[in-house]
Amino acid sequence: MTGPTWRRRDDGALELRVNGVFVMDDVETSSEVALARTVIELGAREVLVGGLGLGYTLRALLASPQVTRVVVAELHPEIVDWMRTGEIPGADLLADGRVRVAVGDVRDAVADQPASLDAIVLDVDNGPDFLVHDANAAVYGSEFIDVCANRLRPGGHLCVWSMAASEDLVARLSAVLSDVREEAVPVTLQGRAEHYWIVSGTRRDAVGADG
Repeated sequence: MTGPTWRRRDDGALELRVNGVFVMDDVETSSEVALARTVIELGAREVLVGGLGLGYTLRALLASPQVTRVVVAELHPEIVDWMRTGEIPGADLLADGRVRVAVGDVRDAVADQPASLDAIVLDVDNGPDFLVHDANAAVYGSEFIDVCANRLRPGGHLCVWSMAASEDLVARLSAVLSDVREEAVPVTLQGRAEHYWIVSGTRRDAVGADG
């Protein structure tokens, strides 16, 4: 397993790879922004974001004055360091007083939260069927989804980014959340019209024992 790397491509785009796998660039960021838009439109004020990436979800959240607290869980300290030092853009995001960065596994970051989050937004991989790290399969598993549900306020929301639709992921969210839905987000990839996906659900008034 190798860590994250970034480069400026010949077309001028900033590209991020992890473990040798393409994660994102700064050309097509609409789905990352859509993650933030989804929870903002649902009224979220306190949000946990799994995956810093190039900061587009975080930037969109902070652009909303209703957002009062954002915990960002990022597995790779290099990405945080690059952003803090200005090697990649985003130092202003990390300097925002509403932001706390938790370097480490998103599962630990979520488990450490009180049950007060309005939303949990997970964009830590390329989806359940296109893993960057094999260990990230647990992020899409029933046990962790249950933990997420227990860290949400009643009526809070879990949103998961995926590069493809996933019936299994929908089924796992549906087991503990209500109003589960898949939203197709149109994207343009190397001149081709494609879709990424946001799978979301709402915490029921009562969930199981604390995960």
